[in-house]
Amino acid sequence: MKNRLLFLMFAMMFLATPACAQVTGGVKDWKGVLAPFAMAIASGLCALGQGKAVAGAAEGMARNPGAAAAIRFALILGLVLIESLGLYTLVIIFAV
Repeated sequence: MKNRLLFLMFAMMFLATPACAQVTGGVKDWKGVLAPFAMAIASGLCALGQGKAVAGAAEGMARNPGAAAAIRFALILGLVLIESLGLYTLVIIFAV
C-alpha cells in the first residue's frame, strides 16, 4: 500500500510537469491557490520533525541524565533549524 501511494504521488508529480512548462503565464494564476498548500505541507512536516526531535531528546535525557545539558543544547539547535524551514517557506510564498 505504501509503495503504491508513493508511486501515485511521483506519477502525479511527473505528469504535472508539462503543465508547468507552459509559456502563457498559466502557472502564475495558481500561485494564490497553491501557496497555502505549500505552507501547510511545510508546517506539517516541521511539526512531525519537532515531535520526533523532542521525543528523542526526552528519551536521551532519561537514559543519561548526566548528558542533559548537551542534549538540551542539541535539541534547541535542532528545533531552531526545523522551525526555520517553516519561516523560509512563508518568506518564499510572499516573495514569489
